[in-house]
Amino acid sequence: MQLPTFSRAAFGTLALTLAAAALCAPAHAALDIGDPAPRFTATAALGGKTFRYSLADALAKGPVVLYFFPAADSNECSIEAHAFAEAIDQFAALGATVIGVSADDIDTLSKFSVKSCQSRFPVASDESKAVIQSFDAVMQTRPDFANRLSYVIAPDGKVASYYQNLNPDKHVERMLNAVKALPRAAR
Repeated sequence: MQLPTFSRAAFGTLALTLAAAALCAPAHAALDIGDPAPRFTATAALGGKTFRYSLADALAKGPVVLYFFPAADSNECSIEAHAFAEAIDQFAALGATVIGVSADDIDTLSKFSVKSCQSRFPVASDESKAVIQSFDAVMQTRPDFANRLSYVIAPDGKVASYYQNLNPDKHVERMLNAVKALPRAAR
């Protein structure tokens, strides 16, 4: 059996078409609904004070909203942190806690935890990007940064919902609705 041959021009066109299709394909989280969330511990800051955050410990108290963001003090990340801070009482009323994660160093995040997070929820440093990678939250176009990706993790440790969009506007609303949609036994 003889395989078809392609001219260089045809092969180049095919390669460009495939590359363009890959760039236009919608990105999705590697962790799908029902997948177990990777457990992690990380240095975090709340109200400017650092501590060791454990996802397992947080899940023992109820669902966790885990959101990844590119860079503290950028306009969009500050908007998103402020929105989560404003909604923290709503999350708490549903039994959920919130944690933000970025590749920023802990000193930067300590200041961010006061200024943008209003000392209402912690933010964790993942300079090694181990947590970011395990949740498939690496920004494809800028791999030194986390993508804007939010998860709701049920107390059983499984992903209940996720939302990915670089625009920060809908993350809080989507995560609140996802927590509300959890069965009462899971809250």
